[in-house]
Amino acid sequence: VNISILIVAVIIFLLVIHHNFLSLSDFLRRELSDPSPLGLQPIDFIPAAPQRLTEERGDQEISVVIAASDERLGGAIAAMNSIYQHTRSNVVFHIVTLNDTVDHLRMWLRSPPLKNMRYQILDFDPRVLEGKVQVDPQKADTFKPLTFARFYLPNLVPHAEKVIYVDDDVIVQDDIVELYNTPLKPGHAAAFSDDCDSTSSKVAVRGAGNQYNYIGFLDYKKETIRKLAMKANTCSFNPGVFVANLTEWKLQNITKQLEKWMALNVVEELYSKTLAGSITTPPLLIVFYKQHSSIDPMWNVRHLGSSAGKRYSPQFVEAAKLLHWNGHFKPWGRTASYAEVWEKWYVPDPTGKFNLIRRHLEAYEAK
Repeated sequence: VNISILIVAVIIFLLVIHHNFLSLSDFLRRELSDPSPLGLQPIDFIPAAPQRLTEERGDQEISVVIAASDERLGGAIAAMNSIYQHTRSNVVFHIVTLNDTVDHLRMWLRSPPLKNMRYQILDFDPRVLEGKVQVDPQKADTFKPLTFARFYLPNLVPHAEKVIYVDDDVIVQDDIVELYNTPLKPGHAAAFSDDCDSTSSKVAVRGAGNQYNYIGFLDYKKETIRKLAMKANTCSFNPGVFVANLTEWKLQNITKQLEKWMALNVVEELYSKTLAGSITTPPLLIVFYKQHSSIDPMWNVRHLGSSAGKRYSPQFVEAAKLLHWNGHFKPWGRTASYAEVWEKWYVPDPTGKFNLIRRHLEAYEAK
C-alpha cells in the first residue's frame, strides 16, 4: 500500500513539473517572438463601467471610439450626449482615457441625461508611444498621448468589424447610423473627409495655402518622403472623424505601419517644419495615401474652432450633421463660433472641476 501511494505521489509530482515546464516554454516563446515590453496588447484595459440600456434600441451594435482627457472631459461628454440623443441605434461608446481620469469620468457618466448610455472605459498606456514620438522637454506638458489612441483601434475594440472614431470637440446633429453605414471601397481600411473638396473647406479654408495639402504636413526636402512619390499638392484629409473597417485594418497591419512612420520621424524629422495641424496626421496621410474612402462632408463640418468658422451661416450650421471645433478656440471656452450649439449638449460636471477649467480657458482666450 505504501509503495502504491509513493508511486502515485511521484506520478503527480512529475505531471506538475511537466505542466510548469510547458507553461514556461510557452511564456519564453511569446517573449522571444515579441520584443515589445508591453506584449501583443499595447493597450491596458481597466474593468468596464457597467453597461446600461433601459430603452429598446436596434439590434445592430455601433461602436464609437472617443478619447477623453481630464482637461477636455466636458467636450467628450457633450459629444457622446449629442450622439446618444440623436439616434435610436444601439450605440456603445468606447471611452479611451488615462488612469487618473477614470473616477471623474465615471461620476460624470452617472448624470441623469447619460444614465442609459452603454459604454466601456479603456485605460490607454502611454508607454506604447516610447520611441515613436519626440517630445520637447520644454513642452512636455503640451504632449497629449490620447491623440494617438485612434492608431490602436483593433486593440481598443477587438471584436468589432467596424467602428467610428470622433474627436472630443464635435457635436452630432443627426443619426450616427448614417455615418456608420458609409460605404468603404474594397481594400480600404478607413473613410475620411477630404480637405480640398469638403463643404467646410470651400466655405472656410479657401486661400489658406498649404493647410489642406500634403506639403503642409510632410517635409518634401527629405529623401524618405520623396521616395514615396506622393504628390505634394495631394489633398489631405481630417482624421478627427472617420469610419474604420477593422477587418481590413488588421489584414493590412495598419497600426504597425503607423508606428513605423512615427519611429522614422523621430530619427529623420519627416514632418513639415510648419506643420498644419496635429502630429497624428502625417503618418495617417502616408499610410492612407490614395487608399481611403470618403465620408459625406456634412459629417465633418470643420474649422469652427478658428476664425474661419465665423464664415458659416446659421442655416449652414443647422444643416450640418456633425460640427467640429478643430482649431485654437474650443466651444467650452465660449469664444468659438457657435459655442451656443455646443452648450445645448453639455452636461454640467458634478464635481465642478471642469467649470474651473472653462473659466481659465475663457480668461486665456480673452487675452
